[in-house]
Amino acid sequence: MPDLVTRRPQGLYCEPGGFYIDPWLPVDRAVITHAHADHCRPGHGAYLAQRDALGLMRARLGDDAPLEGLAYGETRRIGDVAVSLHPAGHVLGSAQVRLEHGGEVWVVAGDYFVSGAGDCNTTCAPFEPVRCDVFVTESTFGLPIYRWAPQTAALADMRAWWMDCAAQGRHALLMGYSLGKAQRLVAGLATADAPGPVLVHGAVARLNAAYREAGIALPDVETVTPETKFKALRGALVIAPPAVQGSRWAKALGPHGDAFASGWMRLRGARRRRGVDRGFVFSDHADWPGLLSAIRATGAQRVIVTHGDEGALVRYLTELGLQAEAFATEYGDDTPGAEAAE
Repeated sequence: MPDLVTRRPQGLYCEPGGFYIDPWLPVDRAVITHAHADHCRPGHGAYLAQRDALGLMRARLGDDAPLEGLAYGETRRIGDVAVSLHPAGHVLGSAQVRLEHGGEVWVVAGDYFVSGAGDCNTTCAPFEPVRCDVFVTESTFGLPIYRWAPQTAALADMRAWWMDCAAQGRHALLMGYSLGKAQRLVAGLATADAPGPVLVHGAVARLNAAYREAGIALPDVETVTPETKFKALRGALVIAPPAVQGSRWAKALGPHGDAFASGWMRLRGARRRRGVDRGFVFSDHADWPGLLSAIRATGAQRVIVTHGDEGALVRYLTELGLQAEAFATEYGDDTPGAEAAE
């Protein structure tokens, strides 16, 4: 039987269904795993995604984009393929795409995060493994060095740094990607016992609104505007996208410490290359143990690896006795220095 998903110049194509999954060039019909800009691009004739992602997609694509939403677990027949979407745990509305055709099941996971003990994300549905014959997995952090501490511990470290900045009479600028990462930071740090006020960049505020419209109870935080009086504030935490680093916008905060929240901070020297005071290991992608646990849970005997450290993961899975290979793709929203999520 021919493969259910193949790589074409436009993206990953399901021929029996006549649609693409997260295509990077314009196509007639696209099934979208989540709203990050490298997976959800403009110009497609029709979009199908998990319904909680639609507000985020409108914020990116405009109100006129031809969007259709499915609930998690709801099945839609497209051509000769039964399609359903299942939680990926990455950002609001992120989904794994389950495809069933001719007695075979494929799952294209997109980006995903596997929660562990001490992870307390309340901003999206947690990852749910889906049994399949073939699993198409990301490998953004597909090396054994990438192992995350519980997110509660990372948030505690951020809070301690914030308190230290406040004790020195400085504000704290915490940078993380606007979609997904920033909402996790707001939910985890803008709490009743916070050491100071929490403010967000306008790009974060716009996406926070889409989260709230989808029913996510994010804390209320103030948006930074040209009228914000930072001199009148004490010990503020400002959550903003990485693009603000060193900008006139950041300088308007006055004296402040700066930090970057990313899985890339696990690498020695990454903080120095970013040029920030602190680096916090905090990701919404699966780490190495998370990737392996997700793959095992699918029961798939064939695994296709996309964007990231494909080679290392393919070699490891082959040693385990699985049929493993790689698809070259054009994804990469959480690569070092990237701003694709903005």
